[in-house]
Amino acid sequence: MRLVTYRATVEAEARLGVLVDGTVVDVARIGARAGVPLPSRMLDFIRLGPVAVTELGHLIEEAKGRWPVDGALPLPSVILLAPIPRPEKNVFGIGLNYIDHVAESSRALDTSPELPKQPVIFSKPPTTVIAPGDPIVHRADITQQLDWEVELGAIIGTRAQRVSREEALAYVFGYTTLIDMSARDCRRAGQWIYSKGQDSYCPMGPCIVTADEIPDPQTLDLWLTVNGVEKQRNNTSHMLFKVDELIADISQGITLDPGDIIATGTPEGVGAGRDPQEFLSPGDVIEAEVVGIGKLRHPIVAG
Repeated sequence: MRLVTYRATVEAEARLGVLVDGTVVDVARIGARAGVPLPSRMLDFIRLGPVAVTELGHLIEEAKGRWPVDGALPLPSVILLAPIPRPEKNVFGIGLNYIDHVAESSRALDTSPELPKQPVIFSKPPTTVIAPGDPIVHRADITQQLDWEVELGAIIGTRAQRVSREEALAYVFGYTTLIDMSARDCRRAGQWIYSKGQDSYCPMGPCIVTADEIPDPQTLDLWLTVNGVEKQRNNTSHMLFKVDELIADISQGITLDPGDIIATGTPEGVGAGRDPQEFLSPGDVIEAEVVGIGKLRHPIVAG
């Protein structure tokens, strides 16, 4: 199932929809027609747990092609927001999680060439999250080294506290595409949050694909281009710490709540790792995709 947060018009409220054959079906309205109370917000739906996904699936099958008059719109006519437009907590970022990216970072960013023995964790504030197509802001007074990183995002569905690796994937609600934007020259005393956490630095979407459709998140291709030129292409099988390991590790000391987001790391091919180095400027356009989930396209604008 592909879930989106959308607006029918620029002035309309943000609502939860499910994407079916090119149509965005309003979740609360299809539930109301069937006498089943379903929420109109993504976070509220995630909190209902797996039973909500099952129930919605049944409603979609029963109503397919006979959508509520006020509850179904063609995808091109809606405005998509980030699936979780305003996360309740910081996004959990994972650094140095692909072996080749460890190597390129050690050459260009003075990080250790040794493979991490535990996940390297940083965070991105909720204000970094932007909708598909929104501009990424380049602040020339702050950075001259704006860089790209395509990533798989894992969305937590059930409160996870001290879970084992064996049970960890059962706590995942679904997956999305993320771009972890980074101002490489804004690291401070080895800390990454200002580099990674500036406004607009976490494009997300266009949807959340529920976990039942991706039983193994370590089989997904992902890629990124700048102005149509491919910069990154890899597969999540090459993660150093897999999704289940990340959830198990974080949850040992930090409770993961429904709707929490883990950006699982990027493969090689970032601008800082190239020779010569390449960074983004206003006028550039980046596109990124986790294949089977969805594509993002964002212009870089001066701010």
